[in-house]
Amino acid sequence: MAELLDPAVAEAVQRGFGSGAPQARRYAEFLVTHGMERGLIGPREADRIWARHLFNSVVVAELIVPHATVVDLGSGAGLPGIPIALARPDLTVVLVEPMARRVAFLRECVAALELATVEIHYGRAPDDVPSGDVVVARAVAALPALAGLALSGPNRSAELLALKGASVRREVAELERQGGYQIQVVDLTDPTGASATVARVRRGR
Repeated sequence: MAELLDPAVAEAVQRGFGSGAPQARRYAEFLVTHGMERGLIGPREADRIWARHLFNSVVVAELIVPHATVVDLGSGAGLPGIPIALARPDLTVVLVEPMARRVAFLRECVAALELATVEIHYGRAPDDVPSGDVVVARAVAALPALAGLALSGPNRSAELLALKGASVRREVAELERQGGYQIQVVDLTDPTGASATVARVRRGR
């Protein structure tokens, strides 16, 4: 896949992933082959695997403090956890996934990429989730439900970083009405210059 990348995309991969760029390319190839074959990536996603998935995921990495343990809730095909791990080798990333077939895919992917800082946990929130400093999530649930799932049990004092789209302001307003959370909307720019939005949430008032 590396030789097929548009030069501008290749430059963005290097800018976004640094020393992890070669692994990021292998991960993208893994997604559009094995991930697509298993139905984890839609058939129309191959042409936008970087813009829609990897670049959109890696932006979260800049918000995470050094040497943190990061829990990727509902990891699916490894998004956003694997891009974060590739960009930030100082982090420990735990991919939490409740579906066995997706866990099998994640195990194969992590082994193929030789990601020593990534762990896989077969479990379901909120009852079976390991503790971390930061919980990340992408396309899991609307923010009011997600905050309750992510910031519970051993992660009540953690920070939630949720990648969100156009609905973020409405979801934040709903969570504010619910009460009990500190919420910040962070507008970021991905390695191509495209915008990305992260809801940053902690318990408290």
